[in-house]
Amino acid sequence: MIYHRLLTGISRRHLARLIEELAVSWQAGLEGRRHAARGGARKRAAGAGARHQLVFVDRLVATLIHLRHDLPHSVLGLLFGVDRSTIITEIRPLLAERGCAVPDRPGLRLRTLADVFAYAQAEGIELRLDATEIQVRRPPAGRGGRRAFVSGKKKQNSMKATVIADWRGRTLWTDALRPGRMHDATAARNEGIASCFQHCPEVEVLLDDGYLGLGRDHRGQAITPPRKPRPGSLPGRVQQWERDRHGHSSDRITVEHALADHKRWKQLTRWTHRRDRLPDTYRAIAGLVPDRTINA
Repeated sequence: MIYHRLLTGISRRHLARLIEELAVSWQAGLEGRRHAARGGARKRAAGAGARHQLVFVDRLVATLIHLRHDLPHSVLGLLFGVDRSTIITEIRPLLAERGCAVPDRPGLRLRTLADVFAYAQAEGIELRLDATEIQVRRPPAGRGGRRAFVSGKKKQNSMKATVIADWRGRTLWTDALRPGRMHDATAARNEGIASCFQHCPEVEVLLDDGYLGLGRDHRGQAITPPRKPRPGSLPGRVQQWERDRHGHSSDRITVEHALADHKRWKQLTRWTHRRDRLPDTYRAIAGLVPDRTINA
């Protein structure tokens, strides 16, 4: 099969690391499913039985191409010389469970919000947090919870991802996604950010205006933009506010760059598949993007 960077979005070196990292987990999961189907230990020697039409490496490459370009399974089946039903998505959960790499710490991956805060406190890193929305298909009429996906901000059906990046725009963590109607600050609270602030009192997080409630509850740690002066304030006060707000935006802009890197993968521009598969897809892509800084 052709391992081309334009198809997968990653380099050969990165692909080799992925194969080495995921092969054992994939084989273990495969043997576990077979054990459950048999109801016990295997009776034939290892290697007996039908062969896979797609070996693990081809499955991984097919998944990467699907994430990068959102090609339908029929096209992927044609590229790999198999039926469309053979192209399955069992590799995606493995990619989602990897977490995000830390470029300066080979082998270290951050998987939870607590991991990110502990890493930031140990290294003295200032975090940037923001949320982004991905448009999804409208749930069928009459289904419960239909209104939960209607975003008041986007005026469309969406799901919301909360992302944390560092000062260089490298993704450190993303949550499991929430319905688009949920407020940004509520989504962060549901992930346990209050507990993280409490256990890591030295960590500072730059936020936008959507997190004013966090800034009020965790002063000195959750840093939001300065409030606009009242009408009639002195010109010097207004000019100082403009400088402070511009400085805050310049420091926080790196998380916007991280979100833009995610949206360069075609599947995240607009999600047209089942909504329950979007969280694994987003976390898989969020874990692949920062890998470029350590596999380039």
